[in-house]
Formats: sequence, structure tokens, C-alpha cells
Amino acid sequence: MSGRKVLRAAAVSGLVVTLAGCGGGGFGGFFQGGERSRAAAAEIHAQERLGGPTRQSTVWDLFSNAQPPSTTVEVNRYLWNASLEILDFLPVQSVDPFSGVIVTGFGTPPGGGRAYRAAVLINDPALDARSLNIALMTSSGPASRETIRAVEDAILTRARQLRIRDRRL
Repeated sequence: MSGRKVLRAAAVSGLVVTLAGCGGGGFGGFFQGGERSRAAAAEIHAQERLGGPTRQSTVWDLFSNAQPPSTTVEVNRYLWNASLEILDFLPVQSVDPFSGVIVTGFGTPPGGGRAYRAAVLINDPALDARSLNIALMTSSGPASRETIRAVEDAILTRARQLRIRDRRL
């Protein structure tokens, strides 16, 4: 029996050494990416910036750290502030200014009788209707298209007012 255990241990350690050798930098390269993967990531970023040739992704791309950790979505500040102002009657549940997401709980608008819940996504730095995505829900399901359009128009109008006010300063 002890011979089998020794054989198994040798096989497992041989497998670990073989896999570590595939990383291109010993054990450190296997677990931390190594110099070769950093150079490859830098080359990919340079090609993306210059609009160079794109390559087909593989399953191994999941394990590379090709995206820098500081990559964020640019958010238009006027749309962001206008969304918070227009939807101020709704309790804010989650706000992420780096990805442009605002999620609210249920609340009733002033003078209204129906409770709404909103999710707002601002995914572009342009002050444009395409930069603003809104989902409104009621307790019975999605809000009507007219209601969603009215909220979008109110946010866009307020964002334009904020931009005009800033230019006058």
C-alpha cells in the first residue's frame, strides 16, 4: 500500500511541475503571470489604442490580467446629477458613479398615487439621450413607455439646464 502512495505522490508532483513549467517563469510565473504575460498584455493594449489588428480570444485570456484595474466607464456628470435630482423622491439603494449605475427602491412621486422603482445606467460621457438608460418598475410590473419617456425627458432637460448654468459661471 505504501508503494501506491509514493507512486501517487510522485505523479501529482510531476503534474504540478509540468503545469508550472507551462507558465513561462517557474512557479512565480505560473501563479503571478510572469514577464512574458505582462509584455503580451502591454502589446494588446497598444494594439487596441492604435486600432491595430485584433486577435481571436481564447479560454486562456480569462486567466490573463489584460485589462488594467483602473478601467472605468466614463459618466456624464450632468446626466448623473440630473438623474439624482429628478428621482430624489425615490430612496437610493445603490449608487456607483464609476460604472454609472443608480438603483432606487420604491417611492411615490409628489402628487402621484403609484409607487415606482428605478434603475438608471449612464454609459457614455456625452450629453445625449443614447447615454441614458432607464428602467422603471411598478409593484405590478414595468411602467408604461410614456412614463419612462417622460422621466428620460425630464432628466435630459435638467442635465442641459445644469450644463448651461455651468457655462455661465
